[in-house]
Amino acid sequence: MTVILSIFFFLTACKTASYIEKESKNINTGVETQKGLITIPPALKPGDTLMIIAPAGYVNNRNRYIERGDSLIRAWGLVPVHGEHLLDKYFHFAGPDSARLTDLQRALDDPSVKAIWAARGGYGSIRIIHDVNWDKFKENPKWLIGFSDITVIHAAMFKQGFASIHGIMPISLAHPNPDRKPAIVTLKNVLFGKKLKFSIPSDSMNIRGKGEGILVGGNLSMLVSMLGSDLQLNTEGKILFLEDVDEYPYSYDKMLYALANAGYFDHLAGLIVGDMSTKTNSDPFGETIEEMILKHVKDKGYPVVFHFPAGHVVKNYAIVLGKKAKLKVGLKKVTISY
Repeated sequence: MTVILSIFFFLTACKTASYIEKESKNINTGVETQKGLITIPPALKPGDTLMIIAPAGYVNNRNRYIERGDSLIRAWGLVPVHGEHLLDKYFHFAGPDSARLTDLQRALDDPSVKAIWAARGGYGSIRIIHDVNWDKFKENPKWLIGFSDITVIHAAMFKQGFASIHGIMPISLAHPNPDRKPAIVTLKNVLFGKKLKFSIPSDSMNIRGKGEGILVGGNLSMLVSMLGSDLQLNTEGKILFLEDVDEYPYSYDKMLYALANAGYFDHLAGLIVGDMSTKTNSDPFGETIEEMILKHVKDKGYPVVFHFPAGHVVKNYAIVLGKKAKLKVGLKKVTISY
C-alpha cells in the first residue's frame, strides 16, 4: 500500500503543462476593491509548514485521508502538522466550538505555519468565525485551502482583505482517483506561486461574452446562510462563483431567489457555475438548475459559464477567491485566467 501511495502522489505532484503558466513575479501584490487592496499570501517554498485543521465536521479517518494528505504535503517538499483537535469528535463536529476555534486561531496566528488546509467541510465554520481574531494573521498572511462549508472562512478572509484558495481537502483523497490529478496539480501551482489559466469546452446554455473582476463566492448554501450578516458579499463588479451538492431542486430554486433578492446577480462582471448536483430521489421540478439560474441572469449583459469543474467533483480545479480574474466565454471554448 505504501508503494502504491508513493507512486500515486509522485505522479500527481508532477507538473502538467495544461495547468501551468510562468512563475508569478509579484507574490504580495494586491488588487483594488471598493474598500482597498486584497493581499495575495506569499508563495510556499520547500520546507514550509502546512497545518491541517478541522473547523467544521468531524474527521472519520477510516479511509486514511489524513495520511494521504500528509503524504501529498511531503511529496511537495512541505512539512505537515496537525491541529491539536483534528481528530476530536463532538456529535456532528470536530470537537466543541471552542476546540475548533482554538485550532483555527492557532493556525492563523503561528508564524511558522505557512498555509492552512481544512481537512473537510460538513457544517460548523459559521459557529466560530465571528470569534476569530485576525490581528496576528494580518502580520503574517498565509493561504487557507478548502471548499464547501469553508466558504464561510473564505468570506471572512475576503472581508479582512485577503485572498484564499477554493480547492480540494484531505477528505477529497479518501478514494485515490487518477481523474483527480488536475485538482491536485492546480492546488500545488497556486501554493507555489504559479499563475493559472483554465480552458474548457463551452456549454450550449452559456451566455457568451467577456468579463473581468475579482472572483468571489463558493458554496451556495453557505452564501445564503451569510445573507444579512457582516459576511454578506458585495458582488458588484465581481465574478461570482457558485457550487453546491445533493440539494432538492426546490431548495436550489429557493436559495437562488434569496441571492437574487439580495442583489447578488444585478451588477456582476460574470458568473461561473460549478457542480450543482440534485438529490436523485427528488420529484420532477419542471426546471433544470441551468434554467433556474438563467431566469435571474439572462438579461443582465454579463457572461455566464455552466459546468465549470469545481466544487463537489473529482477534478475540482483550484481557484483563487479574492483575486482579479478574466473570463471569456465563446461559442466553443471558455477561458478563465488570473
